[in-house]
Amino acid sequence: MRYLSIFIICVLSSQLNYAQIYEIGVFAGGSNLIGDVGSTRYIAPNQPAFGGVFKWNRSPRHSYRLSVIFTDLDAKDSKSDDPRRIDRDYSFNGNLLEVALGMEFTFFDFNLHNDGNKSTPYIYTGLSFAKHDNYYFINGIQTPENTSSWATGIPMAIGFKTTLTDHIIIAAEVGARYTFSDELDGSFPERPSLFNYSFGNLNNNDWYMFTGITLTYTFARKPCYCDF
Repeated sequence: MRYLSIFIICVLSSQLNYAQIYEIGVFAGGSNLIGDVGSTRYIAPNQPAFGGVFKWNRSPRHSYRLSVIFTDLDAKDSKSDDPRRIDRDYSFNGNLLEVALGMEFTFFDFNLHNDGNKSTPYIYTGLSFAKHDNYYFINGIQTPENTSSWATGIPMAIGFKTTLTDHIIIAAEVGARYTFSDELDGSFPERPSLFNYSFGNLNNNDWYMFTGITLTYTFARKPCYCDF
């Protein structure tokens, strides 16, 4: 009975401690917009992006992840490969604040309780919410609407992470955000009275990309290992 009690306590302790493996850190990299203004190249960061990230490593194969990232979105028709955009020569710049929540899946076990270096590719998806100011173009000039909106989206990222020490993890990541909005680049004004200033392909929503690295610190107790 005594050994059974010790075994049960150790199992429960292991599970509780296992659920307390967390990561907190920073993201730094670049962003680019894919919309009705500028280049349509997917991986072409042209503005700095930075923020914070928090993870709850629920198992060696998946983690819940929360991130907050700030950037300026910048797009110029002169950087496009489309001759029609080059001739139009619009330019867009606007800030964006993204809050994203989702799940990260690793290709291989990434057990932070084990000693030694650990590395694995991973994918990430979930939901994103991007706050941005609204604009429209009049005579080719970007003009503010003096309003802001939240664009809901789906983040889709792939990356590779590795441990630098027992508590420091570094990851390189490329992530696309598909949004359910066509308002990010000013091609589709928010106010109905400005709809006449819409342009571009109104059947395609806007995308934006984040390319960069995360550096996180992991903390929590290791699980209980009982010696019978």
